Amino acid sequence: MPKRKSTAQILKKRARKRKGGFLAKIVRWACWSFVLLVICALLAGAGTYFYLSENLPKITTLKDYRPPVITTVYSDDNRKIAEFYKERRIVVPLSKMPTMLKEAFVAAEDSRFYTHKGIDVFSIIRAFFKNIEAGTIVQGGSTITQQVTKSFLLSPEKSYTRKLKEAILAYRIDKSFSKDEILFLYLNQIYLGHGAYGVEAASENYFGKSVQELNLAECAVLAGLPQAPSRYSPFRHPERAKQRQIYTLNRMVAEGYITNIQATEAINQVLDIKPRRNWYIEEVPVYTEHIRRYLEKKYGADILYKEGLQVYAAVNIEMQKAARREITKGLKALDKRQGYRGPLNHLAPEDIEAFSKEFQDEHDEKPLEEGQVVKGVVIGVNDNDKTVTVRMGNALGTIDIKDMRWARKPDPEIAFYEDRVNRPGEVLRVGDVIFAKIKGKIEDTDLWSLALEQKPKVQAALLCLETESGLVKVMVGGRDFKESQFNRAIQSRRQPGSAFKPVIYAAAIDKGYTPATMIIDSPIVFQDTERDFTWKPKNYKEKFFGPTLLRNALAKSRNVVTIKILRDIGIDYAIDYARKLGITSRLSRNLSIALGSSGVSLLELVTAYSVFANSGYRVEPVFITKIVDRDGNVIEEAPPVREKVMEKNTAYIMTSLLESVVKQGTGRRVRALGRPVAGKTGTTNNLFDAWFLGFTPRYVTGTWVGFDEEGPLGKHETGARAASPIWLGFMKNILQDKPVRAFQVPEGIVFSKIDAATGLLPIPESEKTIFEGFKEGSVPTEYTRKPGTVTEPEQFFKSDM
Repeated sequence: MPKRKSTAQILKKRARKRKGGFLAKIVRWACWSFVLLVICALLAGAGTYFYLSENLPKITTLKDYRPPVITTVYSDDNRKIAEFYKERRIVVPLSKMPTMLKEAFVAAEDSRFYTHKGIDVFSIIRAFFKNIEAGTIVQGGSTITQQVTKSFLLSPEKSYTRKLKEAILAYRIDKSFSKDEILFLYLNQIYLGHGAYGVEAASENYFGKSVQELNLAECAVLAGLPQAPSRYSPFRHPERAKQRQIYTLNRMVAEGYITNIQATEAINQVLDIKPRRNWYIEEVPVYTEHIRRYLEKKYGADILYKEGLQVYAAVNIEMQKAARREITKGLKALDKRQGYRGPLNHLAPEDIEAFSKEFQDEHDEKPLEEGQVVKGVVIGVNDNDKTVTVRMGNALGTIDIKDMRWARKPDPEIAFYEDRVNRPGEVLRVGDVIFAKIKGKIEDTDLWSLALEQKPKVQAALLCLETESGLVKVMVGGRDFKESQFNRAIQSRRQPGSAFKPVIYAAAIDKGYTPATMIIDSPIVFQDTERDFTWKPKNYKEKFFGPTLLRNALAKSRNVVTIKILRDIGIDYAIDYARKLGITSRLSRNLSIALGSSGVSLLELVTAYSVFANSGYRVEPVFITKIVDRDGNVIEEAPPVREKVMEKNTAYIMTSLLESVVKQGTGRRVRALGRPVAGKTGTTNNLFDAWFLGFTPRYVTGTWVGFDEEGPLGKHETGARAASPIWLGFMKNILQDKPVRAFQVPEGIVFSKIDAATGLLPIPESEKTIFEGFKEGSVPTEYTRKPGTVTEPEQFFKSDM
């Protein structure tokens, strides 16, 4: 029989059970709480992960990597002339990068790159404690992979949220890409200062060469930049850049990439840091600005600045340079003919020393040499010796009277040859700040020989296209693109004056006129009763010449004859004809357009003249020959677009007429070209605009000269004097090594001897005869009357008086 337990024992046992059950409950509660916390932490972590990764860039293959890259513009011989970009980046494959460059970046930025999984925990922990110690975020533990992610996140902020995003994206990238692929992304994506993204752009920026050509010393400089590109800029802070280079080389030694000897040699190597080139300004700025506007209008800013187009332009760099030289030369000559506008400033005697010291600092950096135009201050004027002494920093020079005779007081009513300076004191006084051109050293002295200079105010434009193809080889839109980006070759609308007359004459030829048509050059009056206005057109020299052959009328640029021709053929017909030739600007519907009263662009006139040179075909001007996208696809190509707008025999007759302008008319100055050339001068009322449009079988070129504010160029400053010398100098330059070509006579043209005085067939008594070209069927059939012949009764009575 079991032993009965006492009441005390039973109570004790029950107490132990209750105590054990309570502890078990606590343990169970704690376990479930822990599990719940883990689940919550996992859920929170997953939520945070999905929240942070929701908008992260998705890069799973290298095909997804399409960063903003440079749009590059090339000249006709494939030389770079411009770059357009928001980020200056040129993507190059890893295979084209030197091994030592890759090693330099790894050593300097992430020595454990090849062993970690995109995140270096040790670096993060180190940075965490550094930041706690500083009380703010002062250091990151970023790996190369994380730096790649940072550039994709496009956020420069320093926060732990961004660091978490970096870590997520870094892990993804490390999982998706090989280490070489990550390094490819990094070396093409990283910002390296002065607008350069990626090592290729940086190599061009700092060393003026491709990354493939870099040596160890240069590689180390680039590898030292990612930490702080502006702080270690080789341009601005060469000493700091050197320190960073040494650090990188030491890290390469520590990692076993190079030896101490190699590092020492690289440290001692003198670096040739090239000044950063501004392709846009240096080469053909007005041309490339025109291309930029076109691209942005057609394709949009994003494609222009981010999608790396390869744009092939028609421009020829050497021809463009020749045009700029001739414009500078021509405008300086014109500016001197207009007179001296006065000194730049006037200094009190006590200010001369400080002024000279300031400029001496500049001359220390760039010593004086022949051909320079420099500022100086006048310290002596000697009317007896007819010299001026000028101080340029610590250097002295003299201006002889012969080098300042042009410096008369400007007066557009007086020609330059009517007023010359005889004494230096008429122009300058002590304390005047002036521009002087250095001619050279005066023999056996320390003095420089100087010439008085000033910067021209007048502007000019020049445009040249290849006759048969329409390729625009040259376009200069002004005197200096840095001062004014306005393109006067395309954007400006100026009155062409007599340069428009060939349009009227061509229209008349197609209406039945011939070069031998006789027109009476006599006074004519037009009255506008509605506006109470009377117009009495006159010729340039205010003379009338009576019966005038059409050829002579154009050669001598007779205004009244041209107006009579326009009145006969009809204004609307002439305007429609101008449209066919490529004139798109608004033309006034009145007789004044015969004298070029309506504004047109230089491009329009050059296009119109090209029809004469192209046997009646209008060829659309071509600025861009081809555009290739970043994937190598041709997205635009411009073959010549030719449209027949004129009969070839009309085009030839117009060419022949314009040859007469050069041989015996207002364009005689350009005969110095020494080869067949046709052209026409243009001068507007009050001498506001001067033009010369001319062509050879190879090129059509137009020049314009004038003030932006439409002031007079000066007495006798016509197209022949102000514009044609620029045209002549340019054409001489570009044709000097080209064979001479003649204008070809087409079928349908016949030549006949005519009387130069009457335009009719000659008789034995004719004093002068010429061979004239005609369209078939338009040769005169009437003979010149014999002297003294009476054919009408009225004439009989008049001859008897």
